Order: sequence, then structure tokens, then C-alpha cells
Amino acid sequence: MLTEIREKTVVNKDGMVQIRALDLPTGTKVEVVVTVDIEEMDTTEYLLSTEANGKHLERAMQDAEDPEKRICVDIENL
Repeated sequence: MLTEIREKTVVNKDGMVQIRALDLPTGTKVEVVVTVDIEEMDTTEYLLSTEANGKHLERAMQDAEDPEKRICVDIENL
């Protein structure tokens, strides 16, 4: 049987997340899933939140500087 415990908390300055599970005996095996409230995260912070996102953003910025990779669209003909 699966039981779900939800608790809101804040990441501390060391990047640690602490939760209390007083109803669970010591040694109980658990799986922890972290859900981030995107509205609280700054857009730039979100875009750079993972290494893959950062690399993708950097590539996109480089592509934007390359005229050969730009696509021009005439809004009148859409």
C-alpha cells in the first residue's frame, strides 16, 4: 500500500531540503519527489536551473547571432 505525505518547505542556503515524517518508523524506505513552484522562480533562474537548459539557451543565443540560422516571416502572409 502506498501512502503520500505532503509537506511544503524551503531549500536552505546549502541546497538542502528537510522534511519531517514523524509517522514513519526509523529505517522506512521512502521515495521523495520534489515539485518546484515555477511562479516563485525567476525566469532566468528557471532557464538556467539545469545544465541542459543552460546549454540549450546558450546555443539558442549563438544561433540568434548567426544570420544563416534566422528565419524571416512576413506576418502579412500568415
